[in-house]
Amino acid sequence: MPRDVDPSLNRRRLRIALRKAREATEQSQGQAAHALDWSLSKIMRIEQGTVSLSVTDLRALLRQYEVTDPKRVAELEEAARGSRGASWWVEYNDILGPGFGQYLGYESAAASIRTYNPIVVPGFLQTDEYAMALLAPRVDEERARRIVELRTARQERTMEGEDPPWTFFVVDEAALHRQVGGPRVQRAQLQHLIDVSKRPKVSLQVLPFTSGAHYSTLESFILLGFMDDDDLLYLEAQGNKSTRDEHELIVRHQECFEYLREIALGGEQATDLISRIRDGIDSS
Repeated sequence: MPRDVDPSLNRRRLRIALRKAREATEQSQGQAAHALDWSLSKIMRIEQGTVSLSVTDLRALLRQYEVTDPKRVAELEEAARGSRGASWWVEYNDILGPGFGQYLGYESAAASIRTYNPIVVPGFLQTDEYAMALLAPRVDEERARRIVELRTARQERTMEGEDPPWTFFVVDEAALHRQVGGPRVQRAQLQHLIDVSKRPKVSLQVLPFTSGAHYSTLESFILLGFMDDDDLLYLEAQGNKSTRDEHELIVRHQECFEYLREIALGGEQATDLISRIRDGIDSS
């Protein structure tokens, strides 16, 4: 499934290109809005990538920012035409939390995804049965199935597309022992981890109990990396919070993830540990 056709990706291309073009002319958002007789919020929404952009408005912006190269103008006009319409996740709007739809747009465009969860297997790696068992105590069965469908769609788009991003997972050993859904479900989940670890562009590591205490012992997080933009940090525990503006917070999590990778087991050591735990689960 191609990752470059969703309207949100075209909105992101426009967001980056127009912000850079404005900054190249040393105009503030307010100055650009005043010159075009637009509201400041309109410029802000365009540069945040949260709205589509008409070709007419795009041309006005390009004139304001003195972008005249015909090839570049044509590329951006094509992106503007492709920015309209519904994103792939619109059919799941009934279960999306506040801000999560916007996060999915960023996720769809990421060149790398770095994930750590200290309690359970990260969502990208969960089997359907494991995910259902995890949701069962909190939501009704029908809603749980919808959430699992969305999670599966994310997995397929992210890890099985034509050009998947690099994905880096650090799974805490505690998550390997915690029998979510019972022995059979947990054994299948652990086997799935082993299978996923063999895929190209996937790095799966296990943080063993022997690693001791460390930053983020109690917090899961996702870092999205981009070829042409700053990293984005996603914190589900803080109300599906996504940020790329809190630089100190992002740097702390970048440093944390690199430290986790340094002390975690990788390669055969990681899969051997997963296999031992899997084989030690009583499946009777």
